[in-house]
Amino acid sequence: MTNTSYMLTIVDDYTRATWIYLMRYKAETVINVRDFLRMVEVQFGVKVKQIRTDNGGEFVNKEMEMLLNDNGIIHQRTCSYTPQQNGVVERKHRSILEVARSLAFQ
Repeated sequence: MTNTSYMLTIVDDYTRATWIYLMRYKAETVINVRDFLRMVEVQFGVKVKQIRTDNGGEFVNKEMEMLLNDNGIIHQRTCSYTPQQNGVVERKHRSILEVARSLAFQ
């Protein structure tokens, strides 16, 4: 994809399965989360029970709150300036960026 500035990374805590959504705008986050929730339910026959995010504005807003509440999903937010609390995704970001850099040099 061209002209993408943002990346939404979703990592399953148990299996470490990873989904990446490339976005032009942060406002696309709610749409991508909604699509992800539907996909997981259809493809795997399970419902997401809980998500963990940082306190970014794309995750902490009325639209996201309504989406999560309507689906009965617990929203666990990390404390500000503590990426360690979201270590699984932070480590995945590092791995993704390492691969992207190596591909850029080839």
